[in-house]
Amino acid sequence: MLNYASKICLAPMVRSGELPIRLVSLKYGCDLVWTPEIVDKKLITCVRTVNPSLGTIDYIESKNQSLTFRKHPLEDGKLVLQLGSSNADLAVEAGLKVINDVDGIDLNCGCPKHFSIHSGMGAALLRTPDVLCEILTALVEKVGRPNNKPISCKIRLLPEFEETKTLVERICATGISNLTIHCRTPIMRNRQDPIWNYLPKLIPIIQDSGVNVIINGNMQGVKDLASLQTAMKNDQVGIMIAEAAEANPSVFSEAPRLQKQIVKDVFEACKKYHSFSGSKFLIQNMVHGKSKYYQELCRTKTFADMEVLIERIIDDTEDAKMNRITNRNSQKFNSYTLEEYNEHMNKRGVLMHQFFDNWREEEMLKRLNDDPKKEVKRVKVNSVDVNKRVKIAS
Repeated sequence: MLNYASKICLAPMVRSGELPIRLVSLKYGCDLVWTPEIVDKKLITCVRTVNPSLGTIDYIESKNQSLTFRKHPLEDGKLVLQLGSSNADLAVEAGLKVINDVDGIDLNCGCPKHFSIHSGMGAALLRTPDVLCEILTALVEKVGRPNNKPISCKIRLLPEFEETKTLVERICATGISNLTIHCRTPIMRNRQDPIWNYLPKLIPIIQDSGVNVIINGNMQGVKDLASLQTAMKNDQVGIMIAEAAEANPSVFSEAPRLQKQIVKDVFEACKKYHSFSGSKFLIQNMVHGKSKYYQELCRTKTFADMEVLIERIIDDTEDAKMNRITNRNSQKFNSYTLEEYNEHMNKRGVLMHQFFDNWREEEMLKRLNDDPKKEVKRVKVNSVDVNKRVKIAS
């Protein structure tokens, strides 16, 4: 059975977490990859097809013959499908349909976007814990255990600690194997820094229940895993990377590649396994808007157009954005040399240690200041400034 402990993972990202990004992330050291959320009703309508020309397993939506999900053999033992559901029976039906082709199923209980929360899915499940736990219990008992596959879920924090604690305890009692905590509340935006205040109290509760923990929210590279583990004195906690991997999936490596090199890697996977429109979206996320090539990329209409442009980018030694490492920090783009990137990651480690070394329960378990319109508040702890909304920034 899949082991989530101490793993570095690719987050489930709509449109961005498709097969090309998953494959390139694995190439550079990612341990586990999540698919984008797939809604139960959509998955149920799919037809499983073996694609001999690509060597993949394809799930094709029967109504419009569109590709819903594609799995590659290189993902064996490392692939978690994220499921969108608000109904236990539908979740089980969808889970049983795909369970032999994935290594785990993760229930989306955290995404606050409309496409996820409609019909009570995603973060809407945080407001209906009875439904949430019913779905997880059904998935564990009817899909996971009979097939020796783990069931997990991904949540956001609730503003009050006791509410969050009660929810976490109920979730852990369902029999899941892993709980991923996105350290923002449902109303927070990804441009806001994640809040880590509750983690020192929540993580022992989860791990004492026999459930693994993965932390999500503005993680930026493989060094964050070691930094977080040492700062928390916990070598079993894992991390999940989203937007930093969306911008440069080689951040799973100790030495991320230059932007032009990683664009080439992703393009090679895209033209083999992905649609042109989907590929264009992926690569646009990796080309800085201030690069002279961004507008040219937007005008490409075919893979051939894109290939010509990427060869020009590879040959260009002058474009500063493409000859550096792009990093995304709470939706802000930064460009670094490898030396600058390592210095940035080391500073993040220092700040992590400062935060957890100076963590004080009486302050940190107060209601979270999660108003998306307010500025970050700061607190003084032993003469060290520590963000309540933990800013691990450049």
